Amino acid sequence: ISFLGAGSYKHYVPAVCDEINSRSEFLTAYSGGTYTDHGKCQAIFEFTSLMGELVDMDVVGLATYDGGQATCTSLRMTNRINGRNELLVPKTMNPDILSQLRNFCDFMTITLIDYDPKTGQLDLNDLRNKISENTAGVFIENPSYLGFIEEQGEEIGKIAHDHGAVFVVSADPSSLGLLEAPANYGADVTCGEIQGLGMHMGYGSGQSGFIASKDKPEYIMNFPNHFYSLYENGKGEFGFQRSLNQRTSYGSREKAVEYLGTNTGLWAITAAVYLSLMGPKGMYDLGRNIMYKSQYAIKVLSEVKGVKVLFDNSKHFKEFILNFDGTGKSVEEINNELLNKGIFGGKDLSKDFKELGNSALYCVTELTKKSDIDKLAKELNDILC
Repeated sequence: ISFLGAGSYKHYVPAVCDEINSRSEFLTAYSGGTYTDHGKCQAIFEFTSLMGELVDMDVVGLATYDGGQATCTSLRMTNRINGRNELLVPKTMNPDILSQLRNFCDFMTITLIDYDPKTGQLDLNDLRNKISENTAGVFIENPSYLGFIEEQGEEIGKIAHDHGAVFVVSADPSSLGLLEAPANYGADVTCGEIQGLGMHMGYGSGQSGFIASKDKPEYIMNFPNHFYSLYENGKGEFGFQRSLNQRTSYGSREKAVEYLGTNTGLWAITAAVYLSLMGPKGMYDLGRNIMYKSQYAIKVLSEVKGVKVLFDNSKHFKEFILNFDGTGKSVEEINNELLNKGIFGGKDLSKDFKELGNSALYCVTELTKKSDIDKLAKELNDILC
């Protein structure tokens, strides 16, 4: 039984996803790009169309390496859009992606915004104090890396726009059948990880990201990745093609807005298959299932002696923090004892978020059974009492 998440999640993978992505028309020894396989153009067009509907955005580019690259590229785009050099990001963001961002956007100043210690929500006063006319972009994750749902998206977007900054939101696609799409509370660019859309967990594989924006030239022309669109050939026939190719490093070489390497086209096709199978009702049911299980797990585990749920004044989706300061045991000790009982405990946060004390990030998905949560509560009781 696993309660690990923090960026890679155990979701249900329909058998047809594996069947389609293992076919020789799609599975290649190289990058999964279209090249001479022009049928892939339609498959990737379907991916971008379905993702656009899910995130309620007009334009979606070809999939990126992973959600981390999607975030970094989205934030680098803000510099090209308005010519500014500062990024404002929450202290609660994924530390691995923050590390990528510091490398990928090393020419920009990255400023961390505080959060409310009771709720985890972004501190709007700190945001107002730190935003300036040099701020290129304001970024949030929703749901956050720490699991809580950021409820101030509209206010954050307004503060960003009032200062001429681009508002970028990283969203979990598995939540968007239930939660509001970022575009509807002011996001200019939406990005994220699509591993949960039909991809198994793996050692460095099964990760892919997306970037989406409004249909505005200043955004579209600063995407580094390919667009696939529908066109008419003049004879009443329709086909699929790459659009605005001159933006990319394939089209403009060293004069391109950003380097574009090989991509994860196979995972884009897999995600398209998954979304086609699920449909709007399926994505709603998925989100509701995960939400219910998250709230149940929080309720049951908060009753374990010595355990405290952090940010319990906020709603959580998929992940939540358990604090063990009152137990007399470290997260490492607890996780080792859980492992002996056949359970992977939560991710230790004590190094990345020292202010949260002796805490761990726990995760549940639609595959987590009620009996799994009850077993975790029982084993924690045995270990801690």
